[in-house]
Amino acid sequence: MNQQATVDTFTENLNLSRAKVEELLQLSAIELPKKEEFQNELSTLDLSLLRETLPTAKSVLENQLPAFYTWLKQELKIKRVPDSPNHTTTWVANFLNNQESIEHLVALHRPVPPVALEQAIPRLVSLFEKVEDSHIRQQWQSAVALLCLVLAADARQQLQQEVSQ
Repeated sequence: MNQQATVDTFTENLNLSRAKVEELLQLSAIELPKKEEFQNELSTLDLSLLRETLPTAKSVLENQLPAFYTWLKQELKIKRVPDSPNHTTTWVANFLNNQESIEHLVALHRPVPPVALEQAIPRLVSLFEKVEDSHIRQQWQSAVALLCLVLAADARQQLQQEVSQ
C-alpha cells in the first residue's frame, strides 16, 4: 500500500506537517474529529464559499466520478461502488448543510478494503484540479482531504485490528 501518497495528499492540501498527519492517522475516527488540529483545519474552510460553489463541485463530481468509479472497480477491485455520482454529490451537499455526519461517512466506507481506500484518496482529492479558480479549487481539495483524513485513520485502525487478530 502506498501510504506515502496519502500522507503527501494530506500535507499538500491541509495546513499540517507530515509528522502531524502521521500522528493524526493513528487516532480512531471518533477521536480524530475532536482533536484541536482537525478542528483548526475545519475552521479554516470557507464554508460559505463551499456552499456557494456547490454547483461547481457537483459539476466536477458528475463529470469525474464515473471514471473514478470505473477505476475503483477495475483497478482496486472494489465491489460496492455507487452506480452514479448523485450519491456522492448529495452527501457532500448535505454535509455542508449540516444534514450529514462524519460518523455516517465512516460507516458508509467501512466495507471498502483499507488498502484500496488509501489508494483512492489522492485520486479523489485530485478530481478538483481542473477547477480554474485557484481559491475555489484549494477550498474543495482541502474539504475533501479533511474528510478523507478521517476515512484514512479509520482504515488504518481496521488494518491494525486485522493484523492483530
